[in-house]
Amino acid sequence: MSRNPHHKRGLYLGTVPERAAAKHGGTLLTLDHDLDALPEAGRRLTIAEVAEFAADLANRQAAVGVRAGDHVVVYKRANVDAWLLATAAARLGAIPVMLSPALPAPTVAALLKRLQGPRRPHLLTDRPKLTELAGLPLDELTTSVIGVAGAGRGVASLARLAGAPPVPPVFQGLDEPAMITHTSGTTGVPKLVVHTPRTMRARLRPQLVMLALMRRRETVAISVPFVHSRLFAAMTLALTKGMPTILLTNHDPEAVAKVFLRNRPGLVEALPNAFLAWEGLAADPREPFASVKYFSSTFDALHPRTVRRLLDASRRRAPQFFQIYGQSEVGPAVGRPYFRRDARRMDGRCVGFPLPGSARVRVVSRNGRRVSAANPGFIEVRWAGLAQTYHGEQDRYDENVHDGWWRTGDVGYRTRAGCLHMLDREIDTIPGVGSSLEIEDAVLDRLDELVELVVVPGPDAEPVPVLCTRDDQPLVPARWRAATADYPQLGAPVHLPLAELPRTATLKTRRVELSRLLHDRL
Repeated sequence: MSRNPHHKRGLYLGTVPERAAAKHGGTLLTLDHDLDALPEAGRRLTIAEVAEFAADLANRQAAVGVRAGDHVVVYKRANVDAWLLATAAARLGAIPVMLSPALPAPTVAALLKRLQGPRRPHLLTDRPKLTELAGLPLDELTTSVIGVAGAGRGVASLARLAGAPPVPPVFQGLDEPAMITHTSGTTGVPKLVVHTPRTMRARLRPQLVMLALMRRRETVAISVPFVHSRLFAAMTLALTKGMPTILLTNHDPEAVAKVFLRNRPGLVEALPNAFLAWEGLAADPREPFASVKYFSSTFDALHPRTVRRLLDASRRRAPQFFQIYGQSEVGPAVGRPYFRRDARRMDGRCVGFPLPGSARVRVVSRNGRRVSAANPGFIEVRWAGLAQTYHGEQDRYDENVHDGWWRTGDVGYRTRAGCLHMLDREIDTIPGVGSSLEIEDAVLDRLDELVELVVVPGPDAEPVPVLCTRDDQPLVPARWRAATADYPQLGAPVHLPLAELPRTATLKTRRVELSRLLHDRL
């Protein structure tokens, strides 16, 4: 541990608010919810106040016994104070471990066991989650259980530690673990992804280049999971650049419209499926997207229909939609902007080109034959932003590394112009189907009543389209037949309410789980 950070080479999360406050202390953060940890703080905070809160919460955690090098598991309901509590832990030189509130108790128990070491992890949680974890032997799995607000039996309360003695910040080495997030867990128990100051700083480079292209400082609206590594990068950029920021936890379209009409953001970053859910707002006469110059999504490729509708809903000159392809282990790898004119002929499988200052990307043959659209290969990435390891599972991490290149698990190809086309996850490929995602893009374009479409293997390995409609209304069979005439290989469609679609914390469909569900139903 060191007290002399090398900020130009490493990102130290614990002092981001303090450093930002020195330049932009009066800039506002606007929330659509109250902070569980600091209910008195309100919903409009200056960066200077955020810096004070982070230091205060660090002091409180230190008073409970959190020390440099400890793991602090943050597992609580969705709230931006998850980021604030993690920032406070990082200020102590501890390693925040961010767990999605969507994870069930058995999965949390498995991950707590994986974090066992010289010292067991601390668990930072709230009353609702403690109720869910009631059957777990937390005294055996943790060093301490810390309650965000109220305390129960055997639970330390942060609320009762206000005014704890100040503790100076502590900094890890550039290549020491600094934060742990987890994979989506679409195929089982998630893996714990280890980030270091060096890897997190590297991931900011391409985004700093993109921000430099903006002609003026814009108000930013962010709607991504508060436990995801992307949120920490987005908050670092917004704070250090002094950009007024809106943080959303309510994804309901009407709630989002009210926030946007009141605050008029110029840049919106959200999950692809959040944008999909907000499509209907594009036709709202109140024009909640009128002020948006830049849309951005960094998780999955978006359906072309969604991109077109949102760009058309902006009243700004030459609005742009930035699509960035990456994953938890990789960070941003490739990307591209779309303008209105581009979106008219957008290929949803074209996820972009290498970003300035970012990763190198290659596509490797799976069978010795030349990689092409008809014979997609493994997509691999190499750069300084790669996560360091999977905590407690080095062998699983090493399985993905090939001559220094990280195999993403996706398959695709590159065009002559260099654009990377991502066709499918390797595990999701279906014999006889070139790209499930490509089919989904095309059919969604043709049927406005669809809000989601997922093609997965059925009981006999046939491609089964699972569709969700607006307000769960039935789909006219003749319209379905006309929209899918180009895809005779598809089986009979299965209509599911959107609420029953199994999803990850980032709203990705759990395709393997959905396929198992079909096996049980069909």
